[in-house]
Amino acid sequence: MRFENKGVIVTGGAGGIGRETSFHFAAEGASVAIADLDLTQANRVADEIKAKGGKAYGFELNVTDQTQTEAVVEAAATAMGSLDVIFCNAGIREIAPAQDLLLNEWKAVIDVNVTGVFISAQAFARHCIANGKGGAIVNTASTLGVMAATARCAYTTSKHAVVGMTKALAMDLAPHDIRVNAVGPGVIRTPLTERYFQDAEMAAKVKEIHAMNRWGEPSEIARAVLFLASDDASFCTGHNLVVDGGWTAGKRM
Repeated sequence: MRFENKGVIVTGGAGGIGRETSFHFAAEGASVAIADLDLTQANRVADEIKAKGGKAYGFELNVTDQTQTEAVVEAAATAMGSLDVIFCNAGIREIAPAQDLLLNEWKAVIDVNVTGVFISAQAFARHCIANGKGGAIVNTASTLGVMAATARCAYTTSKHAVVGMTKALAMDLAPHDIRVNAVGPGVIRTPLTERYFQDAEMAAKVKEIHAMNRWGEPSEIARAVLFLASDDASFCTGHNLVVDGGWTAGKRM
């Protein structure tokens, strides 16, 4: 029970990787604040956790809204009795060639994936510093934080920024005993990527880009997040842990 008596916020916690990670945190004793744009879904996930004997709370959160994010951090800390970890996971993506990408689409991806992560991490860090305690931040990056893909210019840019931000935050926050790391998933089967798996040819391509010849599951990312957030990773900060089945290891000849 690595997170017994600890409080955890998961942004984008109502679905996909966020939802699965919330269940994993709860299973290891944490109180979990499910923060998501969709309050109904956030509450549903919280109810599912409570039905399994865990402790969870739902919060509505737009991570691009600094005032709301700061309020949710404080409210979650009060509800849970402690705040020790934040998983900055909320994110969106576009699929369009760079030459066709609309400026408002670009801005939306950067606002959520970069600014939203910064606002969330900063609010958490300020709470910890004000209360004289350490903590752990885990950000969701991507394989596209260390490489690129076609038709995803804004997403690729945003995830490279998250990797850089993770390092910069780690440097600034280390004196306050706050560790900052990132997890970089390969293709994980979630509602965000489900369209890939509805087409047999695309599903085959997804398998082929990974050395392990398969896509990943949300639980495989959740376990990596819990490692980075736990005392098992007590000497890890500024690290981007790529969990991609060998996608970035190389290319088949």
